Amino acid sequence: MTSDSATSQGKVPFTTRQWLIIALLCGAQFMLALDFSILSVALPVLGEDLGFQLSDLQWVVTAFALPSGGLLLLFGRAADLYGRRNWFIAGMVLFTVASLAGGLAPTPGFLLAARAAQGVAAAMLTPAAMSLLTTSFAEGSQRDRALGINGALLSLGFLSGVVLGGVVTDLTSWRVTLFISVPVGIVASIAAPILIKESRNEETPRLDLLGAVTVTGGLLSIIFGITSAERNGWASTTTLLSLGAGLVLLIAFFAVESRVTAPLVDLRVLRRRTVSWGNTTGLVTFAMMTGMVFLLTLYMQQVRGMSPLNAGFTFASLGVAAVLGGAFAARIIGRIGVHRALVYGLLLQAASTAALYFLDTEGGMPLLLVATATGGFGHLLAVVGYMITATSGLPDHEQGLATGLAYTGQQLGVTVGTPILATVAAAGIDSAGGSGPAAVLDGVQNGLLLAAGALLLAGLVAIAFLRPRQTVTAPDAGAGTGTGTPLADQQIAAR
Repeated sequence: MTSDSATSQGKVPFTTRQWLIIALLCGAQFMLALDFSILSVALPVLGEDLGFQLSDLQWVVTAFALPSGGLLLLFGRAADLYGRRNWFIAGMVLFTVASLAGGLAPTPGFLLAARAAQGVAAAMLTPAAMSLLTTSFAEGSQRDRALGINGALLSLGFLSGVVLGGVVTDLTSWRVTLFISVPVGIVASIAAPILIKESRNEETPRLDLLGAVTVTGGLLSIIFGITSAERNGWASTTTLLSLGAGLVLLIAFFAVESRVTAPLVDLRVLRRRTVSWGNTTGLVTFAMMTGMVFLLTLYMQQVRGMSPLNAGFTFASLGVAAVLGGAFAARIIGRIGVHRALVYGLLLQAASTAALYFLDTEGGMPLLLVATATGGFGHLLAVVGYMITATSGLPDHEQGLATGLAYTGQQLGVTVGTPILATVAAAGIDSAGGSGPAAVLDGVQNGLLLAAGALLLAGLVAIAFLRPRQTVTAPDAGAGTGTGTPLADQQIAAR
């Protein structure tokens, strides 16, 4: 197909420079997702090597999750104000140095500090990379396809981290899992100023420091409370105080933002239905996917007796389907519209999660493979749909804020999913009277039903609150049909 024919059908091909920008920015997102999960399988070996107490191993993951989720809104706004490309490069350099330091860590405290620095860098990189991606491509078919590629690599990074962590640790050392990011970071730091033009707001008001302190403290407290609940329980003093403090700080944040002249978060943006409800659906799809992976890991290892490495490889069908979902998402959206793609993705993930309820203690591996694959495809369709919904219809100077909000919801989802479903599974195991395969299966089934219900509710929310009010044809947004994508699907937030 020639360039002219592709354009006439509404699908504008990427230039070589645009492909390189996609490789740089989406590759950075893949690396961040990979590093978030790659140490999960290696934790026992890592703990033995450095002398971690077993109960403290969770901090290897939590030290990354706390700053990466808590600082997203602040750093997303900072990227808007002070230059997205410069912020991206600074974050990439910090991430590279922190990864090298983590791989060389001689003590537990040194490793945790390096992981925290990685989390800070991730909070700098994520909104900067996403806002650079959305501002580098015009709203329509090109941006949809770029977001589809990004979504595929993002989920592939999370999923492949589990597999790659086991393989690399078995064949070499857990330290290599951290060294992997170093050459990638060096190349990206050099390529960014060559490929990407600087992007920032024309006017740079003073940063809203009070808003930054309250929202960052609130998010950090909420994330800490959620992650500590898995260890200490939801009724523990630590959990309740953390969640309570986070709630108070977030209420104070909204009070501050309604009164300052240059707020960190423009509350008018939060009132847009695509921003508020779109990010709600994104939070749910990420939370339930992360929680489902935890439940199935529990099922495969404690019910079916699989090794961690074999359990990781079993998720290959999920990873492949997720990549396909991201690859075909833009084409599907071009045919049926963003709203329907989001709804269908959520409902497909819900149905696939519900089907996993019928796993048993002996058979069911074909069901596991098929259901996780269809769920992964639906998840990626929902992810791309919600990212387009949450970032479209907004001017370029608000893209850093919009992507910061979107990824804050995503990080909260990744954080909250496992503790909630783990609590439900533990209650089911206790009620079944033991920790044998049958009791664990009961707990897993309870968690899967809750996940399916939450996804169904998210789909109903999308139907009720994100339905386009009118249909206007966007000439460039079709995907091979010439009919275009309903523009209202992408710009509903403007009304």
